[in-house]
Amino acid sequence: MAPLPHVVDVTTATFETEVLQKSLQVPVLVDFWATWCGPCKTLGPILEKLAGEYGGAFVLAKVDVDQERQIAAAFQIRSVPTVFLLIGGQPVDALQGALPEGQLRQFLQHHGIEPLGEAPAEAEAVPPDPQAEVARLRQAVAAEPDKDELKLELALALLRTGEVAEAERLLDGLPANLAADDRAVRARARLGFAALLKDAPAPAALEQALAADPGDLRARHLLAVPHLVGGDAAAGLEHLLELLRRNRDWEDGLPRKALIDAFRIVEDEDLVGQYRRKMASLLF
Repeated sequence: MAPLPHVVDVTTATFETEVLQKSLQVPVLVDFWATWCGPCKTLGPILEKLAGEYGGAFVLAKVDVDQERQIAAAFQIRSVPTVFLLIGGQPVDALQGALPEGQLRQFLQHHGIEPLGEAPAEAEAVPPDPQAEVARLRQAVAAEPDKDELKLELALALLRTGEVAEAERLLDGLPANLAADDRAVRARARLGFAALLKDAPAPAALEQALAADPGDLRARHLLAVPHLVGGDAAAGLEHLLELLRRNRDWEDGLPRKALIDAFRIVEDEDLVGQYRRKMASLLF
């Protein structure tokens, strides 16, 4: 039987290459299945069909839980079929059961995965002036106060001009569907970093603390923030990576969480990809 396009059978030996490293380049769906599982026989062919139809927009990695118990244990698989979506070396969502094709398509679309070859969506225009954009959106919200999408856009514009308190109030008032929007999630990450800066020592004092004690994890974490929000993203990411290298479990896994939040706000995709790979090499 000819191999199916964009579908791979994964073992413990190939998991890092075929799943973790591959997910740094393209989303990977990991299908945990078993030969004795009836629903797996329904779901598997649908996933394989979609993998071919989407033409490389995602890779389907199949894991036989009976043969690859180590991988199944790492993902805490309790029942099959279970499907994990990995992006950038990290699990971002999961599905359980033999879902119909329509729901699977909606799941992919929710994560921005569309069949390759379709016309790309028109890029959003970059506002010529952040303050002018805030003024425009204030007027739009006043004209349509029930339109929550406009409030999200205004919150994002306010963050770009440093008006953090008002942006946070708008984000707090969003309905659940918009609060989970990728743009809102990124905005929350920015707010988190802004909150850290509020009462943090000056960067010079933090530099002195690190010079005196390179193992001062709190100083290293706080020093990363002004670099990230001040334009030196590489320096900020390097501090967070060193934090992960020194103690990944510090403050209940804060180094990993801080890196993921940083990836959301750094706009240089090449730099983010570089540090995602470095993070994956440390974690796995």
